[in-house]
Amino acid sequence: MIVPFKFFVIPMADSGGVEAELNSFVQSHRVLSVERHWVNQGAASCWALCVDYLDRPAAARVESGRTPPRSKVDYREVLSPEQFSLFAKLRDLRKTIAQADAIPVYTVFTNEQLAEMVRSSAVTKADLENIAGVGDARVAKFGDRFLEFLIVNRPSTQ
Repeated sequence: MIVPFKFFVIPMADSGGVEAELNSFVQSHRVLSVERHWVNQGAASCWALCVDYLDRPAAARVESGRTPPRSKVDYREVLSPEQFSLFAKLRDLRKTIAQADAIPVYTVFTNEQLAEMVRSSAVTKADLENIAGVGDARVAKFGDRFLEFLIVNRPSTQ
C-alpha cells in the first residue's frame, strides 16, 4: 500500500493562509505522521512539513468536519494469547525507543501496526512496508530493531 504525502511550507511572515490550509487538510484526512523542519533563511525562514496520510471515508466525516472517535480495539480479544504476548512485548520495545528519542509512541508504530506485524508474522522489511501507514522512513529508522525482535520472540505456534 502506498501512503500519500502532502507538503506544506509555512513562511515566518504572513502564515495565516497556509496555516488555515494545513488545518483544513488535517481535519479531512487521517494523519499518520508529520515531519517538520525549521528552515532558517533570515526573513524568508519557514516551517517545512511533510504529512503522510490516508483519506478519510466520506461517510466518516460529520458536519463539523471532524471524524467521530474510533472505538478502541481490545487486542486481547482479536489476537491469540501467543500473539498478544508478542504484541505486548512490541509495545514495550516501542515505548523504550520512543522514550530514548523523546517522541510519542505512535510516531514509532501504532498499536494497529504492531498488531498487524504479529498477525502477518513479519520477518522482512517488505513485510513491514505492506502494513498500512508503514513507509520507507519508518522501516529505515525502526525496522531492523523490530524485525530482529519479532524473529527472536516469534511464538512457536502460529
